[in-house]
Amino acid sequence: MPIDVLNWKILEALQENARYSFSEIGRKVNLTSPAVAERVKKMEDQGIIKGYKAQVSYHKTGHQLKAVITLRAFMGRLKPFLEKVKEFREVINCYRITGNENIIMEVVLYDQAHLEEFIDKLITYGETKTHIILSNVVDQGPIKKRG
Repeated sequence: MPIDVLNWKILEALQENARYSFSEIGRKVNLTSPAVAERVKKMEDQGIIKGYKAQVSYHKTGHQLKAVITLRAFMGRLKPFLEKVKEFREVINCYRITGNENIIMEVVLYDQAHLEEFIDKLITYGETKTHIILSNVVDQGPIKKRG
């Protein structure tokens, strides 16, 4: 199913608030609730909509720091790291990237001591660079239609 204008409008509404009812979305896009439900189901089946989840405040859960850490893996240490990183509870996003570094991670930490402890775990795999996030300028920005 192509992503037509109506599907984009539905996606925009869901990205704004995934808890909107099909009736609320229908009012926004001028469709009936069953028509919205059918389109959403098709987009879920095709993997366009991958899922729904709650956004949790890291501050309210006791994490005082959020950081971006890049890793330049030592020779022969990238594959072991790719397996191990899945076990690190601090990592909320991890990407394999191009360039001088191999990995970029977004992490949440309780405090500076926790950051130091976490970096100590990472340095067995490679060189790290840490950037502490001061604030979010764009947070979970929506994916928008081209043009």
